[in-house]
Amino acid sequence: MLEEIFLPGTYATDVPYDTFRRLRAESPVCWIPEPAVGAWPAGPGYWAVFRHADVKHVLRSPGLFSSHLGATQIRDPDTPADLEFVRSMMLNQDPPDHSRLRRIVAAAFTPRAVRALEATINERARTLVESALGADIDFVEVAADLPVWTLAHVMGVPDTDRRLLYDWASRVIGYQDAEYAGLSTDASALSPMAREAVAHRPDLTRPDGRPMNPRSRAALADMFAYAHALAETEQSNTVMSQMLTGGLTRDEFENMFFLFAVAGNETLRNGIPGGLLTLLEHPAQLDALRDDPALLPSAIEEMLRFWPPVMDFRRTATQDLELSGQRIKAGDKVVVYHASANRDETVFASPDTFDITRTPNDHVSFGFGPHFCLGAHLARTQMHAIFKNLLPLDIRRTGPATRLASNFQNGLKHLPLRIDAGQTTPQQAITSTAWERDG
Repeated sequence: MLEEIFLPGTYATDVPYDTFRRLRAESPVCWIPEPAVGAWPAGPGYWAVFRHADVKHVLRSPGLFSSHLGATQIRDPDTPADLEFVRSMMLNQDPPDHSRLRRIVAAAFTPRAVRALEATINERARTLVESALGADIDFVEVAADLPVWTLAHVMGVPDTDRRLLYDWASRVIGYQDAEYAGLSTDASALSPMAREAVAHRPDLTRPDGRPMNPRSRAALADMFAYAHALAETEQSNTVMSQMLTGGLTRDEFENMFFLFAVAGNETLRNGIPGGLLTLLEHPAQLDALRDDPALLPSAIEEMLRFWPPVMDFRRTATQDLELSGQRIKAGDKVVVYHASANRDETVFASPDTFDITRTPNDHVSFGFGPHFCLGAHLARTQMHAIFKNLLPLDIRRTGPATRLASNFQNGLKHLPLRIDAGQTTPQQAITSTAWERDG
């Protein structure tokens, strides 16, 4: 049934690539129902877009497919007020307003700015990997530290408070996977301004028992309280300084902080563990990469294609139009599936084969068009740093990987590993353990 494409639980098992393949061939733009999920009510349904060319067309055509009209998540905001608030986010704007907001913070993410951070990112990645040596670890936890630490550095968030970035992202994703929803930071270890902000954390269940929209201002009251408190202590040469001097409205400022604090770390929290798991599941490719580390840049692009951290984004049709033979009405939701576009056989030879030498590699994991990911260069730099440090090591899986239940984020919740010094062959590095032999 087509509703499986919408249901978050589908993705707790795997991305439905076989279904995507069939639909690219038979119905590349098709209507997907939105059934109720737990306490979340049913939605009106949407047009799903599966082919690479159509996905690119939608993403580069904001005049036809708007980010602003209904925002960019499949699920509609609960109230007109919620919609109006999230529309202030750069992610949910169309040109020219999107261009204005992007210019305000773009300087923090230029190649030159990222090069200035490269040495500290490399040192942090080395420290993280070294701290994991000789122990049984959950690599998802280890990997999550690097993007959180990097963003905290870019935003001027004190070390004592950076775990909050991780927790806020978990809460937003947690409406689809309850394991993500809890606050895990030890409040006693936070700065005084953070402790005061955390006191504003709301009860996410309404009096009538319905859940609160996790992206609403009310649901994130503690995060926005922290954003304003941090602004009062702002240091120069951080992205906060650009935000504060850029003439942002209150709603724009809060949503910009949300975008960096949540979206800015969640992508790599998914992409780094997903990339490592993909390498471990393809030992010949891991062997080739260890034999020739110069392949790491192309390997990272292939990891991003094969394991896209974000699987889809929504647009809203601005007028009646046609796309791949389907008549779409003004106001209809249109959801592009990056995960399907990245396996389009008309663009990628043997698309289900993981090939670290693949070139060209026209994946859309960072989007396309005016909303191409502002932090793409920073993300690639962080992936390069962590995998450069992992390649020489003996990496053994010690338990099954556990996927996130989300129809948006392509994530792992757990990836149990043991990492030891001294390289073995890739086949030895994934030697079967009891959980594999007995399972």
